[in-house]
Amino acid sequence: MARIFGESPAPQRPQTSAPVQRECADKKLLLYVHVPFCRSKCRYCSFHSQAFDSAAYAWYLQTLQREIPLWAERLGRVRLDTVYFGGGTPSLMPLADLDDVLGLLRDNFWLEPEAEITLEANPESTQDVSWFRGLLSLGVNRLSLGVQSLADEDLVRLGRPHTARMAVEAYGMARQAGFGNISLDFIWGLPRQKLKHWLDQLKTAAKLGAEHLSCYGLSIEEGTELHRMSAEVDLQLAGEQEQSKMFVYGAELLESLGYLQYEISNFARMGYRAVHNSGYWEGRDYLGLGPSAVSTLGRRRFTNPAYLDAYDAAVRGDFAGMDFEELSDQDRLVELVMLSLRTSQGLELARHRKLAGFDLMKRHERLIQALVQNRLVRINRGRLRLTKEGMAVSNVIISRLTEA
Repeated sequence: MARIFGESPAPQRPQTSAPVQRECADKKLLLYVHVPFCRSKCRYCSFHSQAFDSAAYAWYLQTLQREIPLWAERLGRVRLDTVYFGGGTPSLMPLADLDDVLGLLRDNFWLEPEAEITLEANPESTQDVSWFRGLLSLGVNRLSLGVQSLADEDLVRLGRPHTARMAVEAYGMARQAGFGNISLDFIWGLPRQKLKHWLDQLKTAAKLGAEHLSCYGLSIEEGTELHRMSAEVDLQLAGEQEQSKMFVYGAELLESLGYLQYEISNFARMGYRAVHNSGYWEGRDYLGLGPSAVSTLGRRRFTNPAYLDAYDAAVRGDFAGMDFEELSDQDRLVELVMLSLRTSQGLELARHRKLAGFDLMKRHERLIQALVQNRLVRINRGRLRLTKEGMAVSNVIISRLTEA
């Protein structure tokens, strides 16, 4: 069973929350709510989660309901234009509890009438058409369905508790209930996966007609079951060249099918970009609630404790288990480059110059010339953008451009 109790590291206690209050006045925020429970841990997952337990869940919900009004006291009645329930598996929350949490948010913050309210759902935890209708009645207007693959053999290798059929049925029920904004999550570069298999998956996904697709390359993270397995057996992962083709050819295929690539891993039909996630890439302020949730308010970044005992203590005023960071100008500059270059809009060079105090094009003239010649970046209208080929090696390019 996942750890619930225990001691946590002890960063220095913050002196005051006043800087947060001043910097957030009259701003719109993105709000993220972390639900740290799953039916089982997937083999690739490095996010904080634990097996569902009724006592632990009750403790979590009680603490979350205390945390919400505390932030209203600190920040005032700030405006929220997005709410995102992520996890974990938020679809494990009973509708009555979700209703209570959304009610508290509306009571303590100004939730914009047209706010995007997203809930992540796993196919095995969805129930029937009436459950989806219940979500809609609560104000949830965007669904992010964790499909990951439409091939049962892939799902078994990933440790997913659902089948491809269950995923398609869950999507169908959401449509029947009236959801008009559905995103499907997929992972490419899976063990034994070939380029043709990946492209066939995308064609099938597009036929379903979802408004949004998120396509993430598999990352073997330390501490996951896949990481342990990789030390013992050959997972038969595709090589770099094959994975590059999966990324580039997959993006080209989706654009030919009407999905615009607006961020490295995200594709949307016209008018259906994720407002919440786009806010992250634009560098907007966001507030995270729940265990392990991260917040960035002005120059301050802080992370809630991951385990329920320390999270409960932090909400009660003992910040010993929280991580706090004051973002320097250099931190903000690196994040501007990193986040901007992930998007199709690219990096606004004038904005970078104003923050950095130097001309990026001049400082990295030879590097950028080489990137242009190799068709990895393009420059137009005052912006530096990665091409699809450049996005496939974005980590290397961003690292070079942000060297001290």
